[in-house]
Amino acid sequence: MAALMSIIVTLGIVILLAKPAGLYIAKVFQTERSGLDRIFGPFERFMYRITGIKEDHQTWKTYAGAALISNGIMIALVYLIFRTQAYLPLNPTGVPNMEPMLAFHTAVSFMTNTDLQHYSGESGLSYGSQMIAIVFMMFTAPATALAVTIAFIRGLAGKPLGNFFVDLTRAITRLLLPISFVMAFVFITLGVPQTLEPAAVAHTLQGAEQVIARGPVGSFLAIKELGNNGGGFFGVNSAHPFENPNAISNLLQIVLMLLFGTALPFTYGRMVGSMKQGRILFLSMALLFVVMLGIAITAEHAGNPVLNALGLQHDQGSMEGKEVRFGMAQSTLYAVVTTASETGAVNGMHDSLTPLGGMVAITNMLLNTVFGGVGAGFMNVLMYGIIGVFLAGLMVGRTPEFLGKKIEGKEMKLIAVTMLISPVLILLPTAIAVFGYPGTISNPGFHGLTQALYEFTSSAANNGSGFEGLGDNTVFWNMATGIVMYVGRFFSMVTLLAVASSLARKHAVPASIGSFRTDTPLFAVVFLGSVIIVGALTYFPSLVLGPIAEQLSLMP
Repeated sequence: MAALMSIIVTLGIVILLAKPAGLYIAKVFQTERSGLDRIFGPFERFMYRITGIKEDHQTWKTYAGAALISNGIMIALVYLIFRTQAYLPLNPTGVPNMEPMLAFHTAVSFMTNTDLQHYSGESGLSYGSQMIAIVFMMFTAPATALAVTIAFIRGLAGKPLGNFFVDLTRAITRLLLPISFVMAFVFITLGVPQTLEPAAVAHTLQGAEQVIARGPVGSFLAIKELGNNGGGFFGVNSAHPFENPNAISNLLQIVLMLLFGTALPFTYGRMVGSMKQGRILFLSMALLFVVMLGIAITAEHAGNPVLNALGLQHDQGSMEGKEVRFGMAQSTLYAVVTTASETGAVNGMHDSLTPLGGMVAITNMLLNTVFGGVGAGFMNVLMYGIIGVFLAGLMVGRTPEFLGKKIEGKEMKLIAVTMLISPVLILLPTAIAVFGYPGTISNPGFHGLTQALYEFTSSAANNGSGFEGLGDNTVFWNMATGIVMYVGRFFSMVTLLAVASSLARKHAVPASIGSFRTDTPLFAVVFLGSVIIVGALTYFPSLVLGPIAEQLSLMP
């Protein structure tokens, strides 16, 4: 009962914050002037002046080009930092330069908001690289996704898409920086270290020498969770007591991970002038989340069937790979939240989840609609909404409409291509890894397939969590996942911006008795049906061959 109450309290806080946060985000990106300009306006205008940014509207091609080119330049800059970190300041422990392929992988990983790490956090990067390169990308990557999502919503609402650099600046100055600044102090107060001193050396009672890693973790941790980045300062991420010291820090991390994902439906509702539609999308995603959480909690509480048959199962459920200070319930909740929000942080080892618990984590990423991360996930939600409207229109023989705009062949072709790219990015490289590089997979059989599937799913969904057990710091894994992360990040952004631009140019069609309303429970059913039929069934065979088969093999 105590574990259940802890989950209810945590999610209750998230629900209470969702609407106010969503309305605030809408106010940040609305074109009209507001009281926020008095606080942030002078600094933003100064930044525009020195960078030459003009507050004008861009076409979808210019907007997408600005996002791609700026992110490409940032990838190149941080790659150089990783390759030369041994010679740069703020390296008190003497961390060597990164290898070229690992540096490429890390730069792409953090710039795509994935934060998949093929190195151990405390030993792979210097303090300088953590603070100058990693934290820099932890702000600009989610700000990029949020900016593109806001442009997408503007297009659906029939408005100009805006200016990428203005939206990027506002996302950082009015959202990410202020909240991260406050939360960094909160985490430091809770015991998270914030220092530039090198690792501490302690001597145990037995006379052994122990090296204790530390660093500027507090400032790193806040944006790690808020921006749905997820990369860990330490190798074991938020399972490390310096990165997640107690139950309060664990609760705050969960709240931060879900903050933007749960707020964006209300942002959307305000910006398109239909709060009811925003609530319908929020409730639909919340239902998906609760179902996923219920399956995971049930599976982890039941534990391993073999151990149950032998009477060896822990009375609190499966505690394998989980921190005792959090327990089974909070560890499982964290696993579901981090994959539903596309964050990727972990407070336990996902490789040790039960097969069904691991399947929930993978499914959250495959769907990428169970709230989703900072922006990019919500674009997928709206994409499935358009698909649902299109399918409903076909069933009744009527041209489908979304927000009063007719959905026609051009839009559906772009959406179809967007839908197809994800299976290609996940299933094809998984097959290559299993058949071509089996030596890098630590587990044979069903679990080994799940490990490879999880890695590429995490990469394509820009999540970044891992099943581990892979020898992934190799040319193949670094190159393959690097390409998957980059294409998975930017391909859908470009195609969906084109969809939004196409709809923005169309004249709104007056609602009639035959119009399919998107602010009703019926639309919620159609939306969820589209997610399950179009999304989940695409990957069902791979799930059967992996986690489902593993679960069946454990049955006594």
